[in-house]
Amino acid sequence: MLKPLGDRVILQQQEEEEQTIGGIVIANNAKEKPQSGKVVAVNDGRVLDNGTKVDPSVKVGDQVLFDKYAGTEVKYQGAKYLVLHEKDIVAIED
Repeated sequence: MLKPLGDRVILQQQEEEEQTIGGIVIANNAKEKPQSGKVVAVNDGRVLDNGTKVDPSVKVGDQVLFDKYAGTEVKYQGAKYLVLHEKDIVAIED
């Protein structure tokens, strides 16, 4: 598995097949990029300029919402992931 560096988090984006009321399935390239995902890896935390270590705010398994254009998509062992900075996560879903 990938291990993020610094304050980065690795997410698996939620892929949803969208269907209209009339039963038409919308193609993936016509839909907006999802803004939610499941945390699959986090680092041990980040170190501030003064040397203080800050633990991550999220943990593996959390469902999160993130900024629309945040992160970098990567493909690893046939699966797609999103690597982003923890600051780009805007909420944790309950």
